[in-house]
Amino acid sequence: MTGVPDIHDTPSRREFLLASGAAGTVLVAGCLNNDNSGSNSTETKGSGDSTDDMDSGSGESTTEGGSSGQLSGTIDIAGSSTVFPLATAMGERFKKEHSQVKINIQSTGSGGGFENHFCPGRTDFNNASRPIKEEETSNCQGNNVNPVELNVATDALTVVVNKEANWVDCLTVEQLKKIWSAETKPKTWKDINSDWPDEDLELYGPTDASGTYDYFIEAILGEEGPGHRQDYSATEQDRQIIQGVKGSKNAIGYLGFAYYSENKDAVKALGIDDGNGCVDPSLETAKSGKYTPLSRPLFTYPSKESLAEEHVAEFAKFWIENATNKKIVADEVGYVPLDSSQQEEQMKKLESAISEAKQG
Repeated sequence: MTGVPDIHDTPSRREFLLASGAAGTVLVAGCLNNDNSGSNSTETKGSGDSTDDMDSGSGESTTEGGSSGQLSGTIDIAGSSTVFPLATAMGERFKKEHSQVKINIQSTGSGGGFENHFCPGRTDFNNASRPIKEEETSNCQGNNVNPVELNVATDALTVVVNKEANWVDCLTVEQLKKIWSAETKPKTWKDINSDWPDEDLELYGPTDASGTYDYFIEAILGEEGPGHRQDYSATEQDRQIIQGVKGSKNAIGYLGFAYYSENKDAVKALGIDDGNGCVDPSLETAKSGKYTPLSRPLFTYPSKESLAEEHVAEFAKFWIENATNKKIVADEVGYVPLDSSQQEEQMKKLESAISEAKQG
């Protein structure tokens, strides 16, 4: 593989995340003529979950004749809104080297991607902000789709409030649980802390198709607990959470760190006290393990069957090769990159899956 293009060859991180946060589908399209500009075009399709505008399946890959050895084909990706900007950043760079490969990326939520796109065999990858569930694996395998789990980064799930909410800078895990529990369902900030305003809570968060939602339940509410309250503004578009919280002094929400990091002027992140004092969300605290219990691994799942196709396998390898790249993963997108030992482990897993796919 050739080297990764410099970060300055792509749109600014702010422009990229604002665009991708507002959109549900991105088509990473390259120039198909024979000039040497290597330019890309990125088209935002819209915010729906439908794949009607996506090619169904990637089709067979080909290698163009001549000395260039150019890959071609289509790669369809659905799943997590949290992993969406990272997948798009990797796709844009891959396109600079392989302009004949068309990459369609949808933000559908981890669970929605598995159920509606990946397990039925409509996509080659599913991004996820939590591990695949046992029933999802069974559903996939029932359709002869075998997912390969690849850890691609670490996130710091972030709780945000309005910039004018000067009464709160930190929440304990128990307070966070009380706010979002279907059992307690407090109505006002005063219900959480008697010193806080007697003003109605306004809640914003991801839908139940999101891996962020699932992870929040696991980490904060407990999988055997009363569940996540449903009287909140739910969306699969993280930018809408930012907009909702920005628009009301009494609002609170949660989402992936990348979207908060691009909107620090719009909302305020809260520290989380897991029993050892308040810890603010950051790449450093997530990497060190201090930001508990809301730091989490992020994944992409290629299907083993799709990895038999050269252009799909090469994109998967490109992603893992660049999963340690601080410029892309941390500086541009806002997550913690893999370290070299994690990268080596994921690459061995991927290369084994590719070998098995090509053999049979």
